[in-house]
Amino acid sequence: MNSNKMTINLALFGMTQSGKSSAGNIILGSTDFHSSFAPCSVTKDCSLGRSCHFHSFMRRGGHEVTLQVQVLDTPGYPHSRLSKKHVRQEVREALAHHFGQEGLHLALLVQRADVPLCGQEESSPVQMIQELLGHAWMNYTAILFTHAEKIEEAGFNEDEYLREASDTLLTLLKSIQGRYIFQYRKGNSLSEQRLKILERIIEFVKENCYQVLTFK
Repeated sequence: MNSNKMTINLALFGMTQSGKSSAGNIILGSTDFHSSFAPCSVTKDCSLGRSCHFHSFMRRGGHEVTLQVQVLDTPGYPHSRLSKKHVRQEVREALAHHFGQEGLHLALLVQRADVPLCGQEESSPVQMIQELLGHAWMNYTAILFTHAEKIEEAGFNEDEYLREASDTLLTLLKSIQGRYIFQYRKGNSLSEQRLKILERIIEFVKENCYQVLTFK
C-alpha cells in the first residue's frame, strides 16, 4: 500500500429526489451519476464513481497525501418503482462487492434541508443504514443537507436551523455524534463546494481514526 496515497470510500443513502446523485457528482467532481428532476425515482441501480487524484490534499504522519474518493450511489428509499426488499438487496450486494475488502469509511444520509425529517418510519433510509451497516452504524454515518441555500433564503443561519429542527432530526444527529455537512448550490463554485465537503468528510474519518466497516 502506498502510504502517500489514500482512498476514502463513501456510500450515499436517502429518499427519492433528495439529491444523492447530484451530491455524488459534486464530491467526485464529475458527472458519473445521472441526476435530474423527475416525478419519480431516477436511480434504479447502485453505481460506483471514482474521483480524480487530489494531490497533496492532506498531511498524515508528516507526509503529504494524495487523496482519491470512491462514492457508491444507491437507489432512493423508499423507491417509486422498486420494492423495499429489492432496493435493500441491491445495496447489500453492492456494498459487499465494492467495499467488502477495503471497507466503508462513511455513509452519507442525504437529506433535503427544506424538507423536515419527521417521525421514524420503517421505510426510512435511516432504517436501511441501520440494517446494512449493523450495530456500529452510528460511528460511520453523517448527514449531508442538500439545498442548504433554502435555509439562507428563509432567513436562518445553520445554527438557528438546527435549533429549530424536528426532534427526529435532533435525536438522529445526537446518535451520530453531530456529524453533518451543509451543501449549498448557489454562490460557491463547484470546486469550492467540493473542497468544503471533502474537508468535512476527512475530519469525520480522522475522528474515527480511519477505521472502516467491512462487508462479507
